[in-house]
Amino acid sequence: MENLVALVFLFILVLVILVKTAVVVPQRKEFVVERLGKYRKTLSAGFHILIPFMDKVAYRRSLKEEPIDIAAQTCITADNVTLEVDGILYLQVMDSKKSAYGIEDYHFAASQLAQTSLRSAIGKITLDSTFEARETLNGQVVDALDEAARNWGVKVLRYEIKDIQPPRTVLEAMEKQMKAEREKRADIARSEGEKQAVINRAEGDKSEAISLSEGEKMKRINEAEGRAQEILRVAEATAEGIQKVAKALSSEGGMEAANLEVAKKYIDEFGKLAKENNTMIIPGNITDVSSMVATAMATVGHVKKKGEDGEPEIRFSAS
Repeated sequence: MENLVALVFLFILVLVILVKTAVVVPQRKEFVVERLGKYRKTLSAGFHILIPFMDKVAYRRSLKEEPIDIAAQTCITADNVTLEVDGILYLQVMDSKKSAYGIEDYHFAASQLAQTSLRSAIGKITLDSTFEARETLNGQVVDALDEAARNWGVKVLRYEIKDIQPPRTVLEAMEKQMKAEREKRADIARSEGEKQAVINRAEGDKSEAISLSEGEKMKRINEAEGRAQEILRVAEATAEGIQKVAKALSSEGGMEAANLEVAKKYIDEFGKLAKENNTMIIPGNITDVSSMVATAMATVGHVKKKGEDGEPEIRFSAS
């Protein structure tokens, strides 16, 4: 019986020793081991044996990227506007020994430093710039944290502002400003459209006036050319008729035919005059048609003589 108790005690002792000495480190983690309260070594992923009652795992560190939520805090801008800003911080342990002995709690230290750095960065800019400068603010916080975290064995990867909440009065003022800006852009767009429409109409009227003037110009040119051609044709026909008359007069029997034609025209025209007018001036020697014909033929003879000497010439005189 005593032997059985001794075996059980021995088994329990061996089991406790194994638990105290055998350590399995998971992937992407590191354990910091102390021997008698002093740093001994850092264990990487795998199976390790420690000296019982002398070595112990003092700190366990994850080498994965860790997100830390940064609580909302009050920040004041350069134009004295109060904002509520929260964010999230991403960091990673690069040296387990420094993270264990360089600072008491690197999570708490990183979150506090992120808040103070953000307040300092926002205090240098105005409210309007705050919403546009998120990337700049994020970069400033990361730079400030990364410089301080080097002694902690921690690498600050990035910081992101999640929400910026201004006071209700500021939100209402911003809403009115945005509405006014939208109305201003709409008015500008309408005025630009009306301006372009007026310009287009003016250009259309100008083109129409130019086309009309060009058409009128061509019309007048064509009409002038037509009249010139008409005058030229009439002149040519008149000249040709005069030449034919002169030639006919110089031919045999031409003068007699001319005498007969003049007498006939005289009688016809005199008869028309008597029909169309109530009052008529009658020559004193109305029966002497031969003298009238003789006078007309004298004129014809004069024309004929001029035609033989050169260009025919006709003159009219009033007695």
